[in-house]
Amino acid sequence: MGFIRHVVCAMSGGVDSSVAALLLKRRGYSVTGVFMKNWDSLDESGVCTTEKDCEDAHRVCRALDIPFHQLSYVKEYWHDVFSNLLREYEKGRTPNPDILCNKHIKFNHFHKYAINTLGADAMATGHYARTSQEDEEVFQQTHATPSTTLFRDRFEIRNPVRLHKGADLLKDQTFFLSQISQNALRQTMFPLAGLTKDFVKKIAAEAGFHHVLKKKESMGICFIGERNFENFILEVRDEISGGVLWRKTVQKVLYVSYNTMLFFSLQYLEPKPGHFVSIEDGSIMGHHKGWFTLTLGQRARIGGQKDPWFVVDKDIGTGNVFVAPTTNHPALFRDTIRTDRFHWVTMDPPPELAKTQMLECHFRFIHQMPLTPCTVTLNMDGSVWISLSEPVRALTPGQFAVLYKGDECLGSGKIIQLGPSQYTLQKGRERLTAAVQHKEPTPEPAS
Repeated sequence: MGFIRHVVCAMSGGVDSSVAALLLKRRGYSVTGVFMKNWDSLDESGVCTTEKDCEDAHRVCRALDIPFHQLSYVKEYWHDVFSNLLREYEKGRTPNPDILCNKHIKFNHFHKYAINTLGADAMATGHYARTSQEDEEVFQQTHATPSTTLFRDRFEIRNPVRLHKGADLLKDQTFFLSQISQNALRQTMFPLAGLTKDFVKKIAAEAGFHHVLKKKESMGICFIGERNFENFILEVRDEISGGVLWRKTVQKVLYVSYNTMLFFSLQYLEPKPGHFVSIEDGSIMGHHKGWFTLTLGQRARIGGQKDPWFVVDKDIGTGNVFVAPTTNHPALFRDTIRTDRFHWVTMDPPPELAKTQMLECHFRFIHQMPLTPCTVTLNMDGSVWISLSEPVRALTPGQFAVLYKGDECLGSGKIIQLGPSQYTLQKGRERLTAAVQHKEPTPEPAS
């Protein structure tokens, strides 16, 4: 009898991870299902969704006759993801916790648990994505110590594993995987890589997984679901006292060590009221409860205004939030951004970019938004400038700029700087034209 490979599959209690585990068992692997608990929460009706999801995942594992484990990453999620989210909002940015959750929790803590603690040959998830290696190649991978330099040693011979879009382009989730490490990717299997969502549902139905088929697909932030985010942030701020986070919505206390969160104080996300200011004439249009709950491009709730106004910029120094009168106002459109140090899935920049410092590819900063052609310029510190072929609406600091070359996801970098808006450029051209027209011509000397 041949050696049976051991694969640990992340189970969420949803249809995708359930079918992923089923497919792995059908391929003859020894499969272990693991449910990760990242946050204690109740839904709006008072039901603990985490416990329900865990029970659904356990039920699938029983049906498949595979071992089931439950892990708590509440502490890790708080420190690696949620604390980062709060710091980003404090800086006036709009973070993406789902990308950070994959980077820090699933493809870091969970990956290490699967390989080191459970002794797995590989881990698997229900993401709609694929890699450049076959299943058997995954089992041949060994752990490598991450490089401490800006880029990997050029003399190290190691073919990188690449991240590609899944077969179902509508469900493709490479956007959310754009920050995961090369080491984790090398030891990861995506059983749904070649399947569409409809076919996955068909497999689930044939397998009798009706309890997961009935569930609504999660579309909210990975830990708070589809609750009102502004109210959630204010709840968290209100429930902090003396180094203890009181989560009344959970009807229990989550103790958080004050020493491990010195940055967190009673005033950390205290509402900072300010003005809504017209970007066009500087007039005060109304007042807001706190700029950290507002993101570029969203409609501003301004009392007494008949027509809609939209957030176009924020000044965290004064607390002013600048607004414009139409959803497609030129102040919302920009074509240049700069990221922090860019994370390349293959660890190194593409050869073309490393050689010429420029790369033609495609860009998106929101999942499923149309890809926009762009030119990438590499900076000495590993950050990049991205010049878009056309202005894009509501480019937002804190979000991730994700790059693609064909169907390959190259990686991502956090947006930390925006170029001038089309409105700023337009006003600059108008001032220049007015200055030229105002300048009187020098009289010709008399002959």
